[in-house]
Amino acid sequence: MTVTECCYAVGFIFCALFAVVKWNTVRYSRKGMPPGSLGYPFIGETLPFLKQGPLFIKRGRSRYGNLFKTHALGSPVVISMDPDVNRYILLNEAKGLVPGYPDSMRKILGTNIAEVHGAVHKRVRGSLLSLIGPMAVKDRLLPEVDEFMRSFLDNWDGKTVDLQEKTVEIAFFSSLKAIVEDEPNSFLESFKAIFDKMAVGTLSLPFKIPGTEFYRGMKAREKLLTLLRDLIGKRRASSATHDDFLEHLIKTENVNQKLDDDEIIEQIITLLYSGYETVSTTTMMIIKYLNDNPSFLQEAEHFAIMQKKLPGERINWDDYKNMSQTRAVILETMRLASVISGVMRRTTNDIELNANIDGAYHLLGFIIPKGWRVYVYTREINFDPILYEEPSTFNPRRWLEKGLETHNHNMLFGAGGRVCPGKELGLVKISLFIHYFVTKYRWEEAEGNKKLMKFPRVLAPEGLHMKITKY
Repeated sequence: MTVTECCYAVGFIFCALFAVVKWNTVRYSRKGMPPGSLGYPFIGETLPFLKQGPLFIKRGRSRYGNLFKTHALGSPVVISMDPDVNRYILLNEAKGLVPGYPDSMRKILGTNIAEVHGAVHKRVRGSLLSLIGPMAVKDRLLPEVDEFMRSFLDNWDGKTVDLQEKTVEIAFFSSLKAIVEDEPNSFLESFKAIFDKMAVGTLSLPFKIPGTEFYRGMKAREKLLTLLRDLIGKRRASSATHDDFLEHLIKTENVNQKLDDDEIIEQIITLLYSGYETVSTTTMMIIKYLNDNPSFLQEAEHFAIMQKKLPGERINWDDYKNMSQTRAVILETMRLASVISGVMRRTTNDIELNANIDGAYHLLGFIIPKGWRVYVYTREINFDPILYEEPSTFNPRRWLEKGLETHNHNMLFGAGGRVCPGKELGLVKISLFIHYFVTKYRWEEAEGNKKLMKFPRVLAPEGLHMKITKY
């Protein structure tokens, strides 16, 4: 090969490599988009997005501002950290900003309430609210949650328990037993093992290659669908009656809430997935924060409720609504240990962010192309010093101030027509756990509980062990 040919070959290889590296930039580039980097072909910046999380996003903001583009989890994404723009995006679904979660989550979880919109969303949400909305909690579910928490916490005296493991069990089994009331423990345990494998795959690259988390998640989904179809078939063939969610979903006569079998299955997966991590992680972190900040342990509130009760008498709705300090502890824990860092939207048409938002123009002229995701990053809002004085400090009393829970930028439970339908049920579960835990036991943190991760999931990698003694 001559020198000239070698030069051509090297030049060709260099150009090819450059084209590969810049493929995403070339493919998605157009005038008027926010600044940012789209990373490598196919994977984009998924790895640093998942591994570094808040640090990755903070670096993006310091370099590009409160709105920047990237490519993660199989799609080009615009990340927004402007509180007013975030609120605008979440409240304007009708203008082409519909739910748009990553392909991995959509394929593994199926057609859930977070993904659908329009008339379908209205019907599915109505069905969910009939099961777990505030009226259902008040009229039917509160006694069931009370009984579950009493039973679950009955024999912890003298033990060292992994609170992370226990709160996961509380969140999952309290939901699963409400869905299917009379299945044996072997079924419940097997169901949970499959569900856990499925849930892990929701935050992964959507490549169905053996050995990947996404592949394992999809396989687990297939097993779960078989279990649920068999369960529904058994129910339809039986003349027995049941007092659980599955019975309600199968036999409802409300034409606005009636679902076919596939929709029932998706609804069950939604019920289990949506509150699972939020309830378990928040409950665990409450005990951790109260252990580190004992001055906020409001036992008096709970003992005052107990003094009005006969032995064995259940907590009622009025008792729950009087747990104002407990509610403040829950909200403060959710603010600091955010289980959900943000929500995804997908553009159904080109979106130009030049609207007048709350009396001011934001990000004039930026265009988000059709088909892109928008990641409304809400975690940073929780640490905004304008909204929260000394934002890194655990201070539940701030939530007792009038209006803080209802201010425009509190998105702990979502916003607009997508506020979590199970919000009240989740608060009841955590409140009743705290009630029975603090009135029944004392606890101290065992040695070695030092490591906590807060992204992509709030997690104690080595567990959170507490020594429990009876009060």
